[in-house]
Amino acid sequence: MFTFVNEYLKTYDQFELFGLSHWAAIFLFLLLVFLLPWYAKNHLNTDKQNKVGIALGLIVFINYPIWVLLEILAGSFDISSHLPLHLCRFANLLIPFVMIKRNYFVFEILYFWGLSGMLQGMITPDIVEDFPHFHYFRYFAGHHLLVVSIIYAVVVYKLKPTLNSLKKAFIALNVFLVMALFANLILDANYFWIMAKPPTGSLLDYMGPWPWYILTGEFVALFHFILAYLLFLLLDKINVRS
Repeated sequence: MFTFVNEYLKTYDQFELFGLSHWAAIFLFLLLVFLLPWYAKNHLNTDKQNKVGIALGLIVFINYPIWVLLEILAGSFDISSHLPLHLCRFANLLIPFVMIKRNYFVFEILYFWGLSGMLQGMITPDIVEDFPHFHYFRYFAGHHLLVVSIIYAVVVYKLKPTLNSLKKAFIALNVFLVMALFANLILDANYFWIMAKPPTGSLLDYMGPWPWYILTGEFVALFHFILAYLLFLLLDKINVRS
């Protein structure tokens, strides 16, 4: 079984940027992020709304533990690569607190974390495995469905970020950065892409050389957080009218 899982993880077609599977993921994301919250808000009762929210939270959450389990079964688990010290992985583990427990503090953090990385996650996915490999589904569930879940929480659960939420999310981002930095130094790792840029193309390629792209990234993240807050104001206005 170990050999089978190991071979499965290593055998895949190369993901093509803006290829058919990439466009399919973008289209499905846009369909879900607009239609699912609207449909749930207007056509489902409270019990069914809650069930849809729980399902979203669990789907986003479970993809990371499944990946870790597969790596363990394959004998390829590496503490310097597979810990939840990339922002998206950590956010995936936190999302049930929003979708099931309605924890407002976690929502404040994940709203800005999730939406700020939405554009990069859509345009420059950090994967090499194409459909129908597990990592293809893991990536898009962990990124696209995370955003769908957050928008669902805003529209259906009426959770609202504030400017103070933006401040909390930015502080939390930097706390996470420091945690990842210490882990990188101890484990000789590159979590949160602090020690080097990701091997696939990303927004970091336009932010200067190491270590200056980390400082540039702070300003870019803050700008993205502000855009995310403006998006909420738009969603809130639409919610009030409907």
